[in-house]
Amino acid sequence: MKFDLRRGVLRRTGRPLTMAVAATVAIALAACSSDSPEEGESALSDSAAMTNYAADTTFKASEPVKFSMLWTDWPENPVKPSWQIFEEIKKRTNVSLELTNIPFSDAKQKQSLLISSGDAPQIIPLVYTGDEQQFAATQSVLPMSDYVKYMPNFQKYVKEWDLQKMVDNLRQADGKYYMVPGLQEVSVPTFTLVIRKDVFEQAGAGVPQTWDELRAALVKIKAKYPDSKPLADGFEGASMLNYAAHAFGTVAGWGFGNGTQFDEASGKFIYAATSPGYKTMVEYFNGLAKDGLLDTESFTKKNDGSGTVTDKFAQNKVFAASGSNGTVNDFSTALDAAGQKGKYEVVEIAPPGGPAGQIVEPRNFWNGFMLTTKAKDDPHFLSMLQFLDWLYYSPESRDMLRWGVEGQTYTKSGDKYTLKPEYSLKSFNINLGAKTDIGTDLGYSNNVLADSTESRALKVSYNPPAFVDYINSVLETRKPRAPFPPAPLNADELEQAALLATPLKDTVDTNTLKFILGERPLSEWDAYVSELQAKNLQGYLDLINGAYERFKKNNG
Repeated sequence: MKFDLRRGVLRRTGRPLTMAVAATVAIALAACSSDSPEEGESALSDSAAMTNYAADTTFKASEPVKFSMLWTDWPENPVKPSWQIFEEIKKRTNVSLELTNIPFSDAKQKQSLLISSGDAPQIIPLVYTGDEQQFAATQSVLPMSDYVKYMPNFQKYVKEWDLQKMVDNLRQADGKYYMVPGLQEVSVPTFTLVIRKDVFEQAGAGVPQTWDELRAALVKIKAKYPDSKPLADGFEGASMLNYAAHAFGTVAGWGFGNGTQFDEASGKFIYAATSPGYKTMVEYFNGLAKDGLLDTESFTKKNDGSGTVTDKFAQNKVFAASGSNGTVNDFSTALDAAGQKGKYEVVEIAPPGGPAGQIVEPRNFWNGFMLTTKAKDDPHFLSMLQFLDWLYYSPESRDMLRWGVEGQTYTKSGDKYTLKPEYSLKSFNINLGAKTDIGTDLGYSNNVLADSTESRALKVSYNPPAFVDYINSVLETRKPRAPFPPAPLNADELEQAALLATPLKDTVDTNTLKFILGERPLSEWDAYVSELQAKNLQGYLDLINGAYERFKKNNG
């Protein structure tokens, strides 16, 4: 399986298990405090900073400054010192970036070691919500909630895009948040169901709107293609269970998080994998497997090597599978190579609804950044805050990071962006064959910075019409699940919870798969729950609920 941030994989599978546990034991965090300056608080002093810096203006330091940044190198697009993007940033802002490079393959481990040892650069980009918790607990990164008052673009678009409650959910047990996220004007699930729409229609099924409708469609397709197992995942079940879970009123797979979900009836957190919704979801997929409608190999084998879901899609053995915008391209390429060019229609569809309704995952942030504690000692710290506010959140910079220099590499008319014919953007199949690629040759549309903050128009600008249709279908027909209330753990509780969470999740992962594949009868569900209880499930829930009650009491 090829890891590609724009396809949403790194966020969910690119970090090692130990860090995933540490990063998810307290995902839901919030507070009600203000980010405005306290009365009598002294302002930062910086000779290079702008005195009249405001939202939607270009930041430019009054003298040359240099800041250090951690940079993750993608194997297919390692950073080049000659990239135009760095010279363009310097030209506009008077800021030079000094990069410390780490490889994609072990980026999270390297990042952790550098930060923990105090050797990390000032700016740590490519940070997803939850990544910051272990560093916040050790105070090795700065509480960004103390400094966003110096970031007018961030504040403006948090307000305009109605994201303040989500920002508040980033707060740790001390009421502060330690990273600033990438802001998305619209948010839809990255992974969903990718189907052969032509086959569904030929079978008289149409596009399924619910999991029950999907099952009925699969039965019809199976009758027409008896050698097929028409539904597949390709990510060891983690992707499909993630987006299916919300429709069943639970969390699972990549979205399992710390394993808890809030139960409105009891006013407490419960363990998702023991809930009625989770059991119903498992029973549903067990039924698909039992009737030969689910490619069970795709729940046990990664989508790499031979016999992949992509291969089966091209061989008319699979007609619906987990995927993203990039997966549509992969499946289409494989079908073309198999001689089916012009004979198919592959599309992403909105995640099907279920017993809980037409529900999808909560609205999400994308990657943002942290600042290590030594950043505050820089005499140009205020300039750094203003620069990062411009770089991450200003419309001018967002356009530059994605498309390059207006008038040189692209033109813009209203919300329409057009890459000039002498330039390509291979990563999105735009102007293929042009001499210069704005990504690999010039550094624009890079994975470290360009994907962070996007307006709806910018997101639409580089994606194909079919993906735009997918965005619209989700926004028009599905409702995001409300986020769970905050239950932030302190440093000691994070350590305790991590020790308890690992064996619990291992038991969940093992038995969820066994139940779905029929290797363990569903009549043993109660025994499975007892096995979780024997691993001190109640002690784990007591930690989470204790944190929830404490935070609720302290923050109103």
